[in-house]
Amino acid sequence: MTLADAPLRVPRELRTRRNAGDRIYRAGVRGAASLTLVLMGLIGLFLLLEAWPAISEVGGRFFTTLIWEPEAKPADFGIAAVIYGTFLIATIALTIAVPISVLSALFINEFAPRRVQRVLIGLVDLLAAIPSLIYGLWGRAALQGQLSGVAKFVSEHFSFIPLFKVENGRYTSSPFIAGVVVSLMVLPIATSVIREVFSRAPAVEKEGALALGATRWGMIRTVILPFGRGGIIGGSMLGLGRALGETIAVTLIISPVYTISPRILELGGNSVASLIALKFSDASIFGRRALIAAGFTLFVVTLIVNMLASVIVSRSRSGKGVDA
Repeated sequence: MTLADAPLRVPRELRTRRNAGDRIYRAGVRGAASLTLVLMGLIGLFLLLEAWPAISEVGGRFFTTLIWEPEAKPADFGIAAVIYGTFLIATIALTIAVPISVLSALFINEFAPRRVQRVLIGLVDLLAAIPSLIYGLWGRAALQGQLSGVAKFVSEHFSFIPLFKVENGRYTSSPFIAGVVVSLMVLPIATSVIREVFSRAPAVEKEGALALGATRWGMIRTVILPFGRGGIIGGSMLGLGRALGETIAVTLIISPVYTISPRILELGGNSVASLIALKFSDASIFGRRALIAAGFTLFVVTLIVNMLASVIVSRSRSGKGVDA
């Protein structure tokens, strides 16, 4: 019999009969997932309906106007400055937190003694549970003065870079200081996620790399980091979500201004969450609708960021690129 005459082999389809427990579990999982989507949709719909009168009042200028004066006649307000400030602070926070999180996760998993490892894991989880108000108060009382000196030093020696140039000579309450405080809040969350993914790296491949003569760093670079790429991205995006929506810490640190400036060391900045926290209690009915419109924009931006993160993580699955 030639190869052409051989019967075509089709993989057999396996069918299993689900019992009552399986059906109940599947129904519960689907119900929980559907409920989450419904709640998100209802929240978005509520925000849109509440915000629409304010958005329709100013139209497209809502996304391009820098100032925030919804109480003026006529009303003139927009979120261009606060959206820029939100992403500026979040970018500073992630720039600081993500490299430290990766190094911390590697140290806990690969270098720390067993007893110390358990203590560090518990400590990281504990830091993630500290309320943001505590971080904000601590940052304002203990870090603001110290970081002002750091900002002054950087500005005096690197002012030829526009990012570090300061014109008003004041360094407190800057986006840099707010970003550092927010990075302290992002750090334990990102570290916890990244460490957990790194711990799942196949022990056989790690031992095989070492057996073939790789150094400890070579093993980390060729096995653990490629395996944990998705975890790094996922932890970073989770931290970004917290950084974008952080309220109290930014409110306590930042000095609100409504401008777009690349100078991160200079006094003054803003964010959407800080704007809402500062203005909501004293706002009129229309002013509250304007603030809800800003919150709705942040809601949509956060959803988009999470969706993009899901796409990136799905294309960078942990373990992809590591040969068995």
